[in-house]
Amino acid sequence: MNYLKNIHEAMNINSLVNKKLFLVLICAMVTPLAIAQNSHSFGLKGGLNYNANGDYFESISANAENPDRNIGYHIGVYGKFGNSLYFRPELVYTKTKSDYDSGNFDMQKLDAPLLVGIKILGPLSVFGGPALQYILDSDFEDTNIDMVANDISVGLNFGIGLNLNKLGIDLRYERGFSENEASFLSNNGIDNSSLDTRPDQLILSLSVGL
Repeated sequence: MNYLKNIHEAMNINSLVNKKLFLVLICAMVTPLAIAQNSHSFGLKGGLNYNANGDYFESISANAENPDRNIGYHIGVYGKFGNSLYFRPELVYTKTKSDYDSGNFDMQKLDAPLLVGIKILGPLSVFGGPALQYILDSDFEDTNIDMVANDISVGLNFGIGLNLNKLGIDLRYERGFSENEASFLSNNGIDNSSLDTRPDQLILSLSVGL
C-alpha cells in the first residue's frame, strides 16, 4: 500500500510541474508571434477525432466493420493572426478512445497546436506545425493504475482548411514524434502490460469566429 501511495504522490507532483511547464511553453511561443501580426481574429472550434494510438493504418483495417470504435471528440478555442500567411494557435480539450481486444483505452488531454498556414486558392489554405500535448487522464478497462511515461509530448499537425467568412472547416492528420508508453499495473502492483499512447489520428473540425 505504501508503494502505491508513493507512486500516486510522485505522479501528482510531476503532473503539477508539467502542467505549469506546458502553459509557460504555450505563452512563450504564442506571444511574440501574436504581437507581430496586424490582422487577427478569435473563435471556437470542435469536431471529431478518429484515433489509433500507435499504428493508424493497422487500426483502420482492423476496425473496418465497426468504424465508430475509435471515434473521439474535441472542443476548444483558437486565434488567427495574419491573412494570406497566418499563424493559428489553438488550445483544445480532446477525448479519445482506442478499442483493443482486451478493452477500451480512453484518454483526456489538452492539445496546443501552433500552426502556420498559407492561402492557396480562394478560401482554401494548407497549414502545419507542432502540437503540444498534456495528458490530463487515461484509463484502461480492468486496471487499477495507469502510468504514462511523459505527461507532455510534442507531435505534428498538417492539413487543409476551407474558410467562408467566420465559418471554417478543416481536416488534419496528427502524429506524435516519439513513443510515449502507458504501463498498466495488476492488483499486486506488478507492471504487466503497456501500449503506445502517442497521437495518431485524423481530426475533422468546425470553427466559428467570434
